[in-house]
Order: sequence, then C-alpha cells, then structure tokens
Amino acid sequence: MREFKGQSLWTYPKDYVVIDIETNGFLSHICEILEISAVKFRNGEKVATFSTLIKPKGKVHPFITKLTGITTNIAQTGIDIVPALISLKEFVRDDILMGYNVNFDINFLYDNMIYYLNTPLSNDYVDILRFARKFLPHLYNHKQTTVASHLGIDIVGAHRAEKDCLICNAIYQKLSHSGMLDIEEKI
Repeated sequence: MREFKGQSLWTYPKDYVVIDIETNGFLSHICEILEISAVKFRNGEKVATFSTLIKPKGKVHPFITKLTGITTNIAQTGIDIVPALISLKEFVRDDILMGYNVNFDINFLYDNMIYYLNTPLSNDYVDILRFARKFLPHLYNHKQTTVASHLGIDIVGAHRAEKDCLICNAIYQKLSHSGMLDIEEKI
C-alpha cells in the first residue's frame, strides 16, 4: 500500500509536469529505473525539462533494449539513483503530474523515493490513458503509440522517457483542443 500517494484527478490543468520513466522490467519492487524524464508546462507551454539516465546495478534486459534502445553500455553513462530522485523531486515540487498510464511510473518512483530518500512521491496526478479510453473507445487498443498515431502525432523515438513525455502532452493537447476534454460536461 502506498499510503501517501497523491490522488488521481479528473481535471484539465494548465500547469503541470509530464513524467515518464523507462525501467529494466515491470515490477517496481524488483526492477530498476533506467531513465527518468519530466517536462514542465505552464499554461500549456513547455518551460523546462529534466531528463537523466540511471546507472543500473545489473545488465539491461534484452527485451528492454529492443523496446527502448537503451543498452547496458548506454545506461552505464547515467547517474546514480539517489541524486536523480533528489533532482526530480526538486524539479516537480508540488505540481500536478501527468502521464500516460502514469500509475506505473508513479508507483515505481514512489517506491524508489521511499526506499532511497525515505520520502514519498505524493503529488496528485492526471492519467491521459483514462481520457483516451473514455473519449476514444473505438480504438482497438489504447497504447500511447496507437492513440498518438490515431491523432496524427509523430511517434518516432517513442519508448524513451523524454519523447514519451512529449507524445503524452501532444495527446493531451489534441484531446483538449478538440473539445473532448470538456470535463464538466462529459464526466
């Protein structure tokens, strides 16, 4: 249980930080974070970026290398997890976080912040996957790349943290500008 985890919001923030991580697997209590990116938006405009590779203790799994392009050699150029988490915490402050299937990212970050920093990630968050499922129910799946392609968003470079932040924000912007995210009327 993540007692101090922030709340999932159904809201349309103008100021937020889009986050994404790449991991060396899928279970937060077993696998390591390989890359963290966060892109800060104010009034919908990008104002700052935080992005870093994390040096893993072991080798990068071949499946992850195939998906992300992050090899063990590339990951070894990263920084240690503790300064990365401290910098991320300073970057996001108390902003609303946004992401695509963001519970995955937040749970990994929460668990790592508790373990390494003895402090939780407690920011509230908006999950764009939830919006995509609600407002694009006809799609055959709701993977970020599927939704982005459907909306005409370039997905070249997907599955790297910073690019995935930008893709997520582009989906959010397209849905909101098309009127699909008129939260008060539709939810």
